[in-house]
Amino acid sequence: MSKRQSNREEVFVKILDAAEIEFGLNGFAGASLQHIAKRAGLPKPNIIYYFQSKANLYKQVLDQTLMGWNDLFDQATIDDDPAEVLDGFIRIKLKQSFEKGVASRLFAMEVIGGASHIGDYLKEELRPWFMSRVALLQAWMDAGKMDQRDPVSLIYMIWATTQHYADFEAQILALSGSGAESLNNDDLKRIGDTISGIILSGCGLSLPQK
Repeated sequence: MSKRQSNREEVFVKILDAAEIEFGLNGFAGASLQHIAKRAGLPKPNIIYYFQSKANLYKQVLDQTLMGWNDLFDQATIDDDPAEVLDGFIRIKLKQSFEKGVASRLFAMEVIGGASHIGDYLKEELRPWFMSRVALLQAWMDAGKMDQRDPVSLIYMIWATTQHYADFEAQILALSGSGAESLNNDDLKRIGDTISGIILSGCGLSLPQK
C-alpha cells in the first residue's frame, strides 16, 4: 500500500469510527456531518468527499457492523463440533458487545425504527446467511451431534443474550452496584461461562474443556 493509499484508509477509518459514536449517541436524525467531522478532527468537506451524504455514511457504518457479526459463524461445517462452534460464537459475540457496544446499540435503534436503511440488506444478504446457519444447526441435530431444538430460536437466543450486554449496558452497570463504568475481562469470562453453559446444556451439549 502506498503512502497515499495508507492515508486515505486512515481517514476513512477515522470517519467511520467518529460516525459510529455520533450515530450511536444521537441516531440518524439527531446526528450531523458537522458533528461527525468535529469528532473525527477533520473538515466537513472530507466527510462529503468520502461518503457523499449522511445517509451513505450511516449505511456504511451499519454494513461494517453487520459484516463483522456474520463473520463469526461463517466457516462452521457439518464436520465441526457444535459445542466448540457455539461456545466460540457466544463468547466472541459477547466480547463484541463489551468492546463495541455503541455499534450494537446503533443496530438496535435502526431495527426498532423499522430498518429503513438496511431493509434490503436484511432480506437479500442477512436472510440467506441466516438460513444457511439454520440448515447447519439442523444437520448437526439430524446427525445426532446435539438435541433437536428449533434452530431459528436458538440463533435468536444467542443474539439476544449476548447483545443484551451492549444494548442495556447502563442498566447492567446500575444493577451491579459496583460503581464500575464498564464491564471487565473477569465479567466477560463469568458471563460467557454462564450463558454458554446454559445454552449448550439446553442443546444436550457440554462446555468444551479449555
